[in-house]
Amino acid sequence: MTADSSSVSQRHRIELRGVSSGYHGKPVLEDVSFVVEEPAIYVVLGPNGAGKTTLFRTLAGILSPYSGTVEIDGIDIARREARTRLQYLSHIDGIPDALRVEEALRFYAGVQGATPEDVERVVRLLGIEELRHRYFAELSQGQKKRVSIARVFLQERGIYLLDEPTSNLDPKLAREIRDLVLGLSRDDLVLYSSHNLFEAKEIGKYVLALRNGKVGYFGRLSDLRPARYVIGIRAEGAEGILAASTRKGDYYLQELAGPEEVPKLVAELAAKGVRIREVKEMENPLEDLFA
Repeated sequence: MTADSSSVSQRHRIELRGVSSGYHGKPVLEDVSFVVEEPAIYVVLGPNGAGKTTLFRTLAGILSPYSGTVEIDGIDIARREARTRLQYLSHIDGIPDALRVEEALRFYAGVQGATPEDVERVVRLLGIEELRHRYFAELSQGQKKRVSIARVFLQERGIYLLDEPTSNLDPKLAREIRDLVLGLSRDDLVLYSSHNLFEAKEIGKYVLALRNGKVGYFGRLSDLRPARYVIGIRAEGAEGILAASTRKGDYYLQELAGPEEVPKLVAELAAKGVRIREVKEMENPLEDLFA
């Protein structure tokens, strides 16, 4: 399976061929094959146990595949040269509790070949100036996530593996991280796992869905269509006109054949005196990938 990359200047490439991988001899991923080469955000989806984290660890060279090959820019992932082309953010914070934040960032900067200036850059980028002298063990889960993300961005790489980068973050910081990742995806390959389907729909260009350790879907997010097209209407003066509609919070739900019917419905309601405040899609096509 290959994402369409025509008319795009290629910089990096990930290729898996027949990869099986797992733990203690027991496969979690089985016969996984795909190619990623267009700069974009590839959202990795799947229920718990589908193999998302195993995939990331295999791509990062932490797990050696039982069979098949993993190549970064044509180089086997077993070689250090391949691993230095990517950055991996685990969903588990990998920073020692006994280190202060600045100490930890300076340590990782040295390991990665980054500079003290890079440390200052990521401290400002993630807004963690007030945390720099605190021990990692003292931080909240959200603060730990911010420091972990800062570590990933110490040095620019062409490939980023981000395993649930916005989990445990407040909405404002989560938005800032998504904007940062969207900026990266103009030139780099970003594999991004998330349990937030609306976040995934917002930032993703491609979807790689795992089911029971196999690739269930790989393609453009725009090619997915929900089984039903349901919109929510938040409005005033609609109590009588939409009385028969199902409610979800402040929204009246309406099932339509497709988005092309929305303008007609809005015009009809407005003609009847309904003052529409908001119309939004209530179904997410990504939900069907979890069925």
